Amino acid sequence: MSRLSEILAFNKKFVENKQYEQYLTTKYPNKKIVIVTCMDTRLVELLPKAMNLKNGDAKIIKNAGALVTMPFGNIMRSIIVAIYQLSADEVMIIGHHECGMTGLNAMEIIGKMRDRGIKEEVLDTLSRSGIDLGQWLTGFENVRESVKKSVNIVKNHPLLPSNVAVHGLIIHPETGELELVVDGYAAPSP
Repeated sequence: MSRLSEILAFNKKFVENKQYEQYLTTKYPNKKIVIVTCMDTRLVELLPKAMNLKNGDAKIIKNAGALVTMPFGNIMRSIIVAIYQLSADEVMIIGHHECGMTGLNAMEIIGKMRDRGIKEEVLDTLSRSGIDLGQWLTGFENVRESVKKSVNIVKNHPLLPSNVAVHGLIIHPETGELELVVDGYAAPSP
């Protein structure tokens, strides 16, 4: 049985047995927060539990590294929608120790692309079109600095209301311990 078949078989029983009822909530975050965090598998259940979040408490946006790199990219658009359309009034950028984006080697990934059948002409076409895969696949060297950089992009966005607090934290992927990096309630440094 394929993974997809297993998932669909489980889902059929899940719905038939009304197991979804314990998760019913609205589309509005109860705690009015939007979280940008990493897609790391260790955080799927740990992060909400470590923050005392239940289903419906927060909008959670995940990507590789909890990175906000483009002021008008998908992550920032989701934050803006969460604030204006879904009543969120705080943003938390939560990176983690031992992140796979730390020291990410773009050339190694490009090599793996080639190994898995991506043709050289595709890579050349992207390059000639102005797409720098080396830049696009760049991670970071320091999670603390990465969180600060993402907080800065969000906090200084021209469409973000000035009264929205933007916090930066780092979670330990084994213990769930949170470390405060940027307190969005604190007055900005001169």
